[in-house]
Formats: sequence, C-alpha cells, structure tokens
Amino acid sequence: MNKMDSKTNSRNIKQRAAHQKNLKIIIGLGNPDKEYENTYHNVGILFINQILNIKNQNDKPKFKKMNYFEYLNIDGLVFIKPLTFMNQSGKATKEAMKYFSNNKKIEPEEVLVAHDDSDIELGKYKLSFGRSSAGHKGVESIISSLKTKSFWRLRLGVRAKEKEKIRAKAGEFVLKKITPTDQKKIKEVFEKINLPRENIL
Repeated sequence: MNKMDSKTNSRNIKQRAAHQKNLKIIIGLGNPDKEYENTYHNVGILFINQILNIKNQNDKPKFKKMNYFEYLNIDGLVFIKPLTFMNQSGKATKEAMKYFSNNKKIEPEEVLVAHDDSDIELGKYKLSFGRSSAGHKGVESIISSLKTKSFWRLRLGVRAKEKEKIRAKAGEFVLKKITPTDQKKIKEVFEKINLPRENIL
C-alpha cells in the first residue's frame, strides 16, 4: 500500500468511526404478518422491541405508520419496523431514509440494520459494516435499493449448535416459532449488545 492509499484508508476509517457514534436510524428486519411473530427470522423486530422494553403487543408504544414502515422517534434516533415482507426490506429502508432526510440527508453509514443470521450460533452476534448479504434476502434487498453495502448491520445468531453432521438449511428453521429456551438465550444476547452510538437511550 502506497502513502496515498494509506492516507485514504485512514480517512475512511475515521469517517466510519464518526458515523458509528451518530446513528440516525435503526431498522429491525422481519415479516409483518402475525403468523411470523416470534419466529427466528423476526429477531430484528424483537431487538427493536427489547430496546424499547416492549413485552407484548398490548404494551407497545404507538408507532406512526407510513406506507412502507412504521417508526418511533426518540431524541433524534428513529426506530423502524418495515411493513414490507423481508425480501422487500430495501423499499422500506430507502423510503425511511428519504422521509427523515429533512434538513440533512441521512447517509447509509448512519443506518443500522438488525437481522437474523443463520451463519452465527444462537446466543452470539456480530456488528458488521460494508459486508455482502451472504444470501440474506432482506439485506440483499437493502443493498440493491441503496446501491451500496456501506451501512451497519447487527447480525443476530439464530443457528443452534449442530448435533448432526448434516448442516440444516436456513429455510428449514428461520420461520419456526422461537422455543422458550431460545427466547431466553436471545434476550440474554440482546442485553450484551453495545450499539455503535453514545447514549443510545
């Protein structure tokens, strides 16, 4: 790497770090219909609920509904739940970013997307930036709509420890209801997560 490349890379890292502390939107991915509530594929929405301490549907604060998403704005940090199905998450994300770009355009680097990840063990998570979708249809849709991978992702593990040599396909378990034991593990991992923003709530 020459000096020019090194300086450019250093500048990019500093810019990313600045955006880390300045998240504007957190989006929890999932499917909107009741039949998908509390499924592994909806852990992104469950994460939003956990942050806002929503124990059940009766306790939830009033989200304002738009055409493609519903939102709750707390001190300038906007929590989004798409009203589209998972494979159309990009539409909801793009519309939300456009809607909240009032005085200043919201950049992809200021967005965090929370979603299930079948490549990560249940009870674990990874915070990533600028990665490919790895086959996740919701993330794939967002990358396609924004035409960039430069946004934050909170990848929430949903894969159980493999007991057999044959690896289960994601489609075989992500739409199943989360078991009580796994619900406990997921809640515990939510409590461990440190989001890339100072004083989130």
